[in-house]
Amino acid sequence: MKSEKNQQSWRYPARWQFFRFDDRLLLIVLGAVVGIVAGLAALALNMGLAALLHFFQAWRAFWWSWLIPAGGAALSALFLLKIAKEEQGHCVPEVVDSVSRYGGRMRLRSSFSRLISSCLTIGSGGSAGPEAPVVMSGAAIGSNIARVFSLNDRQRVSLLGCGTAGAIASIFNAPIAGLVFTIEVIIGEWSARNIVPIAVAAVAGAQVSRFFRGDQIAFTHLQFSVDLIDILACLGLAVFAAAASVLLTRALRYSHQVSHRVVRLPLWGRAAVGGAAVGVIGLFLPDVLGEGYHVIAEIVEGAFMKGLGLIALLVFAKIAATSLTLGWGGSGGVFAPCLVIGSFTGLLYHHIITAVWPSVSWAQGGFFALMGMAGLVSGILQAPLTGIFLIVEITGGYDVILPLILVAAVATSVCNAFEPASYYYRDLMEKGHYRPPRTDARVLADISVREVLETDCIVVPQSMKLGDFVAIVQKSHRNFFPVVDDATGEFLGMIHLDDIREYIFDPLLHETVFLEQITDTGVETVDPDADLTDVLDRMDAQRLFSMPVVAEKRFVGMISKATLLDKYRRELMVQAQI
Repeated sequence: MKSEKNQQSWRYPARWQFFRFDDRLLLIVLGAVVGIVAGLAALALNMGLAALLHFFQAWRAFWWSWLIPAGGAALSALFLLKIAKEEQGHCVPEVVDSVSRYGGRMRLRSSFSRLISSCLTIGSGGSAGPEAPVVMSGAAIGSNIARVFSLNDRQRVSLLGCGTAGAIASIFNAPIAGLVFTIEVIIGEWSARNIVPIAVAAVAGAQVSRFFRGDQIAFTHLQFSVDLIDILACLGLAVFAAAASVLLTRALRYSHQVSHRVVRLPLWGRAAVGGAAVGVIGLFLPDVLGEGYHVIAEIVEGAFMKGLGLIALLVFAKIAATSLTLGWGGSGGVFAPCLVIGSFTGLLYHHIITAVWPSVSWAQGGFFALMGMAGLVSGILQAPLTGIFLIVEITGGYDVILPLILVAAVATSVCNAFEPASYYYRDLMEKGHYRPPRTDARVLADISVREVLETDCIVVPQSMKLGDFVAIVQKSHRNFFPVVDDATGEFLGMIHLDDIREYIFDPLLHETVFLEQITDTGVETVDPDADLTDVLDRMDAQRLFSMPVVAEKRFVGMISKATLLDKYRRELMVQAQI
C-alpha cells in the first residue's frame, strides 16, 4: 500500500504539498516554464527560416527558381502526412478547437510538426507566416506539460494559453501582444485566473528572444508628424484595409475549395502546384515571396520607392500568393501576410490621397503603412486589441496609438458586416465546433456523459415472465427498465411502466407474457463518448426526459435531463468563480 502511494505521488506531482494551498502558484511557475520552452521553439523556427531563406537566395536569379517553392511546399505536405501523421490546417483553428471542445488536450508531436513543415514552406519562398505554427507549437508544449503534471482541464487550458503567449511574445519580442492575442483569440475570455500565468509566460518568452537576439523591435520607423487631417484620412484607410481583409479571407477560402474539388491530386501534389504558381509570381514580383518582413521594414523606414500602379499590383499579388500557398496545402499562418498586405495597402492609400490632394501636407507613407497593418490584422482576425498592441510593440509606434485604435475598430466593424466570423473561427462555426466561453455549449463541453451517468437501474432479461417482473417493480423506484439478451447480454430495448400498465394489473397475463413481447426495441440510445450538447438537442427534439447509454451493444446506464441539468448548474457555478 505504501509503494502505491509513493507511485501515486510520483505520477501526480501537481499534488505536491507545496502547491496544495493555491493552484495559482502552480500555474504561475509552470507558466514561466512553458513560456521559456515556447520561446525557444519560436526562436528555433526563426533561425531555421533565416538559414533557409539565405540558402535559397543565391538561386533566385535562375529561371527555374519557381520550382523552389513547389518543392518546399511538397516536402512540407509529405512531412505532415507521412512522418508527423497530421492533417493540413492553419494551426490556430486547431488550437481554438482544442480549447473549445477538448479541454486543451493536444498531441505532443504538434509541438514540433508545424515548425518543421512551415519552415519548409516559408523558407523555400511560400507566402505564409511563422506565427501560427509557433502558436500551435507553444500550445502543444503547454498542453503536454499540463498532462505530465496531471492538471485538470481548466489548468490545462491556462498552460496552453501560456504556450501561445510565450511563442507570440518571442517571435515578435512583444509580450503585451502575446498576452492580448491569447486572451482575445485563443481563450476568448478575460479571466483573472488565466491572465496572470499567461502574462508571466509572455514575459518569459520575450526574455528568451531578448537574451539571444537582443532587445530590438522588428521594424523601426522615423518620427511621424501626424495632424488632424491624417487621423481623419485614417477612416478611409480603415475601409481600404477592411476590403483587403475580406478579399484575403474569401480568396483563401475559395483557393482551398478549388484545390480540393477541382484538382485530383494528393495533398503534396496540390501543395507543389500551389508552390509552383507562387514561384512564377515571384519571378516577376519577388516581394511577395516568403514572410516578407524585409519589405515591411523598407516601407516603414520610407525606403520603398515604387509607384502607385506597382504597389496596387503587389497588394493583389500578395493576396494571390498567400491563397495559393495556404489554400493548396502549404503550411504557415496569415499573420505575416496580413502585415505585408496591410503595409502595401497603407502605402497605396497614401499614394492615392497624395495624388488626389497634392496641396495637403500628408504624413509619411510609413505612417499609413502602420495603420494598414493594424487594419488588416484587426480585420481578418476580428480582434482589434491584438491589431493595436501588435503594431505598437513591433514598431515602437506609441506616438500613433490614437489613429491605430481608430483604424483597428473601424476595420473590425466593417469586416464583421461582410464576414460574421473571423478567419480562424469561420470553419469551426460552420462545423458546429466553436463554443464561446460562458455559453451552454461550452459549459456542456466540460461535462462528459460518464459524469452524469445513472447506474442504479435494474437490468432484466428478455425471457423473464411478467409476474416475476412485477415483483421487481414493487421494490424499484424507477419507472423504466433496460432489457438485455439472456445469452449475449446485449441491450435490446426498454420497458417503461406507463406503456405496460394495462398488463401489470391483469394477473392472467403474469404467467403467459414474457418481457421480450412488451419491450420497446426502437428506443434512442446514447454513446458514452457523445457530446452532451447533441444529446440534449436530441432529447428536446423527441421530448424525452431520459435515454439509455449503450457501449458496444452493452447497457451502461441512463442519462436524464434532471441529472444533466443539475450537473450543468454546478458546473456553471464553478466556472463563474474562475
